[in-house]
Amino acid sequence: MVDVAPYASDGRYRLVRLGDHTEPLAREEFVPRIHQLYPQLDLDDAEMVHWADRPWEWPTWHPGQA
Repeated sequence: MVDVAPYASDGRYRLVRLGDHTEPLAREEFVPRIHQLYPQLDLDDAEMVHWADRPWEWPTWHPGQA
């Protein structure tokens, strides 16, 4: 249902496949967006949420970076 692409150290986003489309999501956008689309989804359910690597980690980003 949710597939999180590999961690990349060159940006603030991780690509997240949500059903039939993919969105770049920042750390602070991830949980609200998932719950918006799938209100009852347990984010700790490995059968429903697949992390390619580094679960719950996002690249380091600082305000003002492109």
